Amino acid sequence: MNTFGKNFRVTTFGESHGVALGAVIDGCPAGLEISVEEIQAELNRRKPGQSAMATPRVEKDQVEVLSGVFEGKTIGTPIACIVRNQNQASKDYDFLKETFRPGHADEGWFYKYEHRDHRGGGRSSGRETLARVIGGAFAKKILKNTNDTKIIAHVSALAGVKSCDILHENFDVSEIEKNPVRCGDKIAAEKMIEAVMKAKKNSESVGGEITICIKNCAKYLGSPVFGKIEGEIARGIMSCGAVRSFEYGIGTDAKNQVGSVQNTRKEGISGGLTTGDDIIIKVSVKPTPSISQKQTAKTPNGEISDFVIGGRHDPTIPPRLVPVLESMIAMTLVDFLLEPADRMNQIFR
Repeated sequence: MNTFGKNFRVTTFGESHGVALGAVIDGCPAGLEISVEEIQAELNRRKPGQSAMATPRVEKDQVEVLSGVFEGKTIGTPIACIVRNQNQASKDYDFLKETFRPGHADEGWFYKYEHRDHRGGGRSSGRETLARVIGGAFAKKILKNTNDTKIIAHVSALAGVKSCDILHENFDVSEIEKNPVRCGDKIAAEKMIEAVMKAKKNSESVGGEITICIKNCAKYLGSPVFGKIEGEIARGIMSCGAVRSFEYGIGTDAKNQVGSVQNTRKEGISGGLTTGDDIIIKVSVKPTPSISQKQTAKTPNGEISDFVIGGRHDPTIPPRLVPVLESMIAMTLVDFLLEPADRMNQIFR
């Protein structure tokens, strides 16, 4: 499945080393004012080559809007946007025709489809997420125009270094885009950078955690049984290949609480519906599987051999994943906001 959403539908397409990647957005209301510059600003936060924290593959990720927007406004028809690949180094992946990279989707993809694009992982590459950011740019604009909903995400842990809590007085939202690890704690950010660079020097990669705060969310979005808002947000976030866990509110620490304490907590969700209070989400992200250390790899014939991967890769994923997770949450909220029942709830409240 390549389409996310029911009312606000985003279909992503393209491969890491193909001609282009992009998104088709269907269900976006007409009359939404949005510029190419706004979409590009979101893509720039995710694009490669931003710093030593990211892959050295340099892509401008210049978006082209092909349809659905006229004179700066959406017209209610499908919106098609593409980003052309310009800096592929496909030859770096030639040896992967007969090798499955450790920690990647290569083996499963090959045995399910009996054919795969081995260049940079093809469709299973993290580069696919740029299409999600395109969809997120439109969704964020809708949220801003309705309840002025804000989705604030930052890297709260990286390479074992933890930042202050997102609600702590030392947290500074303006700091997030000032440092290459996208952390709202300046002191922690400096330590994170040092730890990542040390790992990179040792041909290693590191994982981390992203904390997200949703503010001014519309009330009562969600469905009480099989469409609980936390479940749908989790579905979108867990669809990102590097994500390994999702929690909201008190999260996994709920097991240590007693009912009288837990019942006093405002977690932004009750009975599967949003309450309008802040929603705090934490997401753990695995280390980049592509590292230049010697490893063992499997071939389609079942042979095991020594293996050293080539190509250009990120020493850590979380900093570039921040805008992607924001986008998945924005698209989920808008999908519910455009539910006929939810639209009526917002109108008559």
